[in-house]
Amino acid sequence: MPDSTYAPTLGAIFHPEATTFRVWAPKPRTVVLILVHGDETERRLPMPEVESGFRELTVTGVLPGDRYAYELDGSGPFPDPCSRSQPDGVHGFSEVVDPWSFDWRDKQWTRPRFPDLVIYEAHIGTLTREGTFDSAVALFEQLVDMGISAIELMPVAAFPGRWNWGYDGVSQFAPVEVYGGSEGLRRLVDAAHQAGLAVILDVVYNHFGPAGNYTGLYSDGYVTDRYPTPWGQAMNFDGPGSEHTRAFFRENLRHWQHEYRIDGFRFDATHAIFDSSPVHILADLSAAVESSSGERPYLIAESHENDPRYVAARDEGGFGFDALWADDFHHTIRTVLQNENDGYLRGYDGTARSVGHALRQGFLYEGQFDLGFGAHRGKPARDVPWHSFVYCIQNHDQVGNRPFGQRLNVTAAQADFRAATLLMLLLPQIPMLFQGQEFLASEPFLYFTDHEGDLGRAVTEGRRREFGAFRAFSDPASILAIPDPEDEATFLRSILDHDDAAYGLGQLARALHKEALSLRASDPVLREYREQRLPIFTASRGRSLVVRFEAKSGTRWIVVNFGDAVSLELAGAKAPSIELQSNEGRFGGNSVGARFAAGKLQLPAHSSVFLSEWP
Repeated sequence: MPDSTYAPTLGAIFHPEATTFRVWAPKPRTVVLILVHGDETERRLPMPEVESGFRELTVTGVLPGDRYAYELDGSGPFPDPCSRSQPDGVHGFSEVVDPWSFDWRDKQWTRPRFPDLVIYEAHIGTLTREGTFDSAVALFEQLVDMGISAIELMPVAAFPGRWNWGYDGVSQFAPVEVYGGSEGLRRLVDAAHQAGLAVILDVVYNHFGPAGNYTGLYSDGYVTDRYPTPWGQAMNFDGPGSEHTRAFFRENLRHWQHEYRIDGFRFDATHAIFDSSPVHILADLSAAVESSSGERPYLIAESHENDPRYVAARDEGGFGFDALWADDFHHTIRTVLQNENDGYLRGYDGTARSVGHALRQGFLYEGQFDLGFGAHRGKPARDVPWHSFVYCIQNHDQVGNRPFGQRLNVTAAQADFRAATLLMLLLPQIPMLFQGQEFLASEPFLYFTDHEGDLGRAVTEGRRREFGAFRAFSDPASILAIPDPEDEATFLRSILDHDDAAYGLGQLARALHKEALSLRASDPVLREYREQRLPIFTASRGRSLVVRFEAKSGTRWIVVNFGDAVSLELAGAKAPSIELQSNEGRFGGNSVGARFAAGKLQLPAHSSVFLSEWP
């Protein structure tokens, strides 16, 4: 049965006695419900207007699996904007779903505390060879064994075609059929909870995809031309009719929360969610998903703004989120590991000193001019909890938005990648891995779409134009070498081969992740830093960085060296114990060990080490 605090008001609201069909459609003069029950012929039922452009009709004898659509002013049929299922794709009839018939087996589930999360970002279509919700379940046991506590799904709302990153979603309430549809997603969440994994869902509330979006036939109020986005019209959250658009997305978020038991949400490109209302839509959504007890799903924003407003309390003018993606850490690490200073990375100098600034502040940019951004960017966030920053050294954007989709563990030296991995996994900020990173997957993660006709050709040409301004692609032949997003081979090349995790370097890299995450969970000093924002002390010399943590439980150091062997002083150290090293042979390293003597740490080249000292 549904949660007592949740009562859906949009779409086909199933009840055994009678199903209510309700849609916001102020634009057409007439709306006709076309209903297909089993193999019967279509029933055509005029939809009366009940209030403010809403059409509503309650029909008896409707069963789950029945198909329906709407005819608007004699044209159509068109799918329901709030459809819970699109079994024949985004252009087909919608399907009636009973969201309360699923037999949940996660009764003992208690989600992890947010500060203790370790996130694994996954794209269902390429995570396994089958590319379905059900096939992903087979990986859960090994993820939990490694120390992962949450899987973050890239968007699953129905999109056009057979494969897509998910950011072209158009049926916001319907899990895409190629992954397994609504029941498949429920099985995934149920299995994740039984395994001990929280499920975070990536939602896209800044634009609709370019194909299969029929909302404009029902109302002009869903989108607006007042604000530009790189992907099309922005959502209308503050103009005429915006009260209904806001209600649409409030209900969408609550539907994932209650009908699928999703534990948290990552909001895509929140800097492109525009709203000048007294209550910003993000604060509105944060309030909407709170239960009567004050608990709510995890909320994470993706934004390049470096703005602590996202994680400030709503009564202090904030949005009430838990965390935001803090890309400065990724950018500082990438430019240290690779001599890369183009495009959005122009504002990063590739020094260990910048890495230290980013991790002890949370952000690197706190209002300075960013060359790559072309403007001043960011605000100080020095009183924000460490767990309000999500850190990564790879994610879908930072891999897939490169012309050939290369992973950092492929393009950077493996020893440096291991050193950066140990650093990230032990910091008090929330660590996030991108699928396959834990076993050094060599497959690229490419940009792929499956659009038809002119739209498909436009995507291919646009992808090549995007990189045409780069020096490396000044030769037309090099432009043509960029994988075509519309080519099936581009999608197939992005599918992970999990056999790599079972042997060789993949197996050893996975062992490093497991050992580091075990230490992260058990060490009392690291735990204290997750509980409160104790100061992080850093000191850099050349390509090496010393990070020091001081708490009641003792002192800890992470020392990382991206250059030649070095001798470093550890402030305050007396006789620290070396607990873990990235270049141990059991992790694929060269087994040259660090040692502490005469007040100095002798650290091998291209390695990192964790040291502890008790009070």
